[in-house]
Amino acid sequence: MDLFACKSLLFLLFSIGLCAGQEILPEGPVDAILGKNVTLKTLMDKQVFDFIIWNFNDGTDQINIATLTDKGLKVNAPYEGRVSINNTNGYLYLGPLKSDDSGDYSINVLIDGSTKTAEIKLRVLEPVSDVAIKSNLPEAIEHNDTVVLTCSAKGSFLKFTWTNGTAPIVADGKRLTLKEEELSSTLTIKDVLRTDLVGPIICTAGNKLEMEKSTPFNLTVYYGPDDVTITPPNPPPVLKSGSNFSLTCSARSSPPATYTWYHSGQQMEIGAPVLTLEVIEQHKLGKVAEDYTCRATNAKTQRVVPSPAVSLAVMDPISGVKISGPTAVLIAGNSSANISCQAAAGTVKDTTWLKDGQPLSASDRLVFADDKSSMMIKMLQKEDNGLYVCELSNDVTKERANYKMVVNYGPEKAMVTGEKAVEVNDPVTLTCTADSIPPANFTWTFNGTKTDIKTAEYAMESAAYKKSGTYTCVAHNAVTGKTASGTHILVVKEEGALDEGLSDGAIAGIVIAVLVALGAAIGLILYCRQKVPVESPY
Repeated sequence: MDLFACKSLLFLLFSIGLCAGQEILPEGPVDAILGKNVTLKTLMDKQVFDFIIWNFNDGTDQINIATLTDKGLKVNAPYEGRVSINNTNGYLYLGPLKSDDSGDYSINVLIDGSTKTAEIKLRVLEPVSDVAIKSNLPEAIEHNDTVVLTCSAKGSFLKFTWTNGTAPIVADGKRLTLKEEELSSTLTIKDVLRTDLVGPIICTAGNKLEMEKSTPFNLTVYYGPDDVTITPPNPPPVLKSGSNFSLTCSARSSPPATYTWYHSGQQMEIGAPVLTLEVIEQHKLGKVAEDYTCRATNAKTQRVVPSPAVSLAVMDPISGVKISGPTAVLIAGNSSANISCQAAAGTVKDTTWLKDGQPLSASDRLVFADDKSSMMIKMLQKEDNGLYVCELSNDVTKERANYKMVVNYGPEKAMVTGEKAVEVNDPVTLTCTADSIPPANFTWTFNGTKTDIKTAEYAMESAAYKKSGTYTCVAHNAVTGKTASGTHILVVKEEGALDEGLSDGAIAGIVIAVLVALGAAIGLILYCRQKVPVESPY
């Protein structure tokens, strides 16, 4: 068959096929990757073909690719080594693909005297590669900069997606916008935020056949300082001098902020986040309550943000508390006492006086100095004996000292206790008591005659008749010089004299016992009469 006849046949078959419809090829296009193989499938299967012809049209001319007849496969020279046709279903195998293989492919099939023709488009795609992100800025400042990220790639029919970590980046048309081009995608972020580029940022480029991701991209966004605070925010209003205390300034900032401290608006020579009480005292500050603030500075954002102020004062603790009182002998009703209290160091704000644990208050006899540093007790009484405590305090300490005051008094009324009547040969003990400080010395007289007894007790192992009489105890206080006496009359009787007669109590007991017995007897008689039957006289 000559060339003119072949082309005529092809044209005739093609014309007939167009009339037959697209019933032997699926809908296109078919996409394939440059350099790889592709199979153009048909919708036929296991049929007996008289011949199959595949043609290619690049838009200007139609070229025969291969013809399959019962005599075998004939491949056109430009396609030798790259084409084969399946003799059962008519599939065309083509590859490796070249970029100029893109175009329209037609098939002409003669089956049982009927010719069918169809056409499908093949698109040879460039492989997706070289996906990369570039930024217009090496670093950004939050709220100030607009960041433009451009993702470029090689390939065909590309579509781009952006992710921040695992979350997709979605344009809002305002602050975040996306511009898509054939080989690139541009993400524009206005007034960038620190969260916009936490990352890593990844751009994915792809088409229906393959996709490729960019290298993870990170861009530092500098921000802050934010939330500048001092810890503790509410320190004690007054601190004890020399105590372990500090103020710490902190802020959220990238890069980390530097800090400067201020005292009542005046800058201190402190360039650290921690301000210790030791440094405050070294600057001779804190004598009165004043404000302290810190300012955080970000070298990148050029922002300087102050913290809320905290107020504090420093006070020396009270120490070396001493109390002093009279050293001379004090006598009730004759002496007065002045007691004073001082501290060796520290500022005293309050003074409290106590006696035996109870607070003291001013009275006719008790007078305090204006600052309560001392007190005067006029005309001491015995009740003024006791332990006196002065308590000095300020906002940071409370210290005490004590003084024991002894007021000598007495002896007051002397009393003798003991038996008033005893039987002969009975032991006898008489005791003399008298309230006195210091304790009184005792002497005894019997019927006006001084005895050798010089103790509080007058004891006799065996009473004799001649010991009946008046016993006098004399109590003497060697400090006050006072004496007091008490008397006691003792009667010594013969043996058994104290047992005669019954006491009123004994008599009453006997009477009660008799009455109880009599009542019981009467009750028994009545009970027995009720139980014995009486015979009727009738």
